[in-house]
Amino acid sequence: MNATLRLGKQGRLVIPADIREALGLSPGDHIHVRIEGSRIVMERPADAIEELRALGRDKVPNRSLVDELLAERRAEARDH
Repeated sequence: MNATLRLGKQGRLVIPADIREALGLSPGDHIHVRIEGSRIVMERPADAIEELRALGRDKVPNRSLVDELLAERRAEARDH
């Protein structure tokens, strides 16, 4: 699905109804916007979070950063 949008006078874009429907977007929803090179990428925050989690999943399998933080804090508490 593709669309060409026109930037309004106040810098606003209107996302066409068929695209909003395909993505499950409703009035009031938040959209995360980022720049990749010369591109603007817009996505639902939940999708952005899942993308970040997927990046970390491959890097540290079977590793709990929460457990590591707790261990560090406990060691600090013992030392003081």
